[in-house]
Amino acid sequence: MEYQVDFDLEKKLQELEKQLSKKNSFEEAAISIRSLLQEYYPSAPPPLQKSFYSVVCRVATVLKTRYTAPGFWNAGLALFLEAERLVSETSERKHLQNCITQAREHLGEMANQPEETESAQSSRNRGFLFEGHLTVDREPPQPDWLVHSNHLTAAATLLAREYSHEGEGNISTSEDTAMLNELVNRLDDVVPMIGLLDVGPVAPRVPPASKEVVAKLPVTTITEDTLTKLGAEAHCAICQENLFVNDKMQELPCNHMFHPPCLKPWLDEHNSCPICRHELQTDDHAYESWKEREKEAEEERKGAANAVRGGEYMYV
Repeated sequence: MEYQVDFDLEKKLQELEKQLSKKNSFEEAAISIRSLLQEYYPSAPPPLQKSFYSVVCRVATVLKTRYTAPGFWNAGLALFLEAERLVSETSERKHLQNCITQAREHLGEMANQPEETESAQSSRNRGFLFEGHLTVDREPPQPDWLVHSNHLTAAATLLAREYSHEGEGNISTSEDTAMLNELVNRLDDVVPMIGLLDVGPVAPRVPPASKEVVAKLPVTTITEDTLTKLGAEAHCAICQENLFVNDKMQELPCNHMFHPPCLKPWLDEHNSCPICRHELQTDDHAYESWKEREKEAEEERKGAANAVRGGEYMYV
């Protein structure tokens, strides 16, 4: 009898999961899942609890990839709060807490969209000067490699002044003093960089992918045929959620596809395909120039290596 109840619940969850893909039935399906969760999850066997958790995760994926209406997100938030209260595994609770945070942030943004205060507009409009044009966005933080480079330059400047004025007494300016204090405060960052100077140039940290490039990445909808070609275990490599018909997927130049809401933050932090590490173009001109020089240097190294091997064959 208990087995039959579990089987019926599993079948019901599968039906509700299908209803999540339809706009006119999503909200009702999310409410039904929450009701079943409250009634059956505490006494359910581990496999059935996993099925409950999987369906809740599917709700989060569908919300992120398809719907923006507050009613849908409120239904999802109520479900996430209930599931977070019931699950016992740490990893599951942490994931649900992230879902709750995302839902609250989305609902907060939607609530603030119609009425934007003047101070918010002023803050949003304050940009930074880039190549003679005032941008809309705030100035991004400098990458670590550039900050370290600036500190090394400052250290070299102080040393040059010290040598050039040697024997003339203490002539340090307030500017020198401020620079020295800054170097002392960042000593832990500067010293490792100095130790690396003798081993060649240090590869800079990869900046985020260009917003324009990311915006132009094609977005496709998963069909039955696509899912058949990809296989039953097809999933988004970032969130690890299985793919379903009608899921929106964004494709990188390397042909690997991911959920758009998953891909953007990943490219902001890593700027590479999570599967093959293909790197996208950035808006950082200094980094792109460095990458081009490295590419040319690598070709020269390969050419030299091939020449050496060719010479070895001649004397064999």
